[in-house]
Amino acid sequence: QLQLVESGGGLVQAGGSLTLSCRASGRTTHLYPMAWFRQAPGKEREFVAGITRSRVVTEYSDSVSSRFVVSRDDARTTMALQMNSLRPDDTAVYYCAASDQGQLGVPTSANAYSTWGRGTQVTVSS
Repeated sequence: QLQLVESGGGLVQAGGSLTLSCRASGRTTHLYPMAWFRQAPGKEREFVAGITRSRVVTEYSDSVSSRFVVSRDDARTTMALQMNSLRPDDTAVYYCAASDQGQLGVPTSANAYSTWGRGTQVTVSS
């Protein structure tokens, strides 16, 4: 089985930066696209950013594309999300997700991901 553990969340002022990390363990030979989703109170879970196993393709939501950077380490088992110029509307629980199926590109639908972390809270104060 594959397990994902997020870290790096916290409280930051608007305009500040945070870096989230997601570490995969277990059956990492079947670790393909990885992605970050977030869910704010009262809202649906939404795609934030993702990256393929090869690290060639990245995908971002429109709301974060100019501010966030997603990356993956050489072992392909740790994904990071560098979040800059944070805004209060970035406040949410951020989840790491991974697919165990080889896919073209980075899916933006939560249904494409088979494994999820427990989430890490990011709070941006105004």
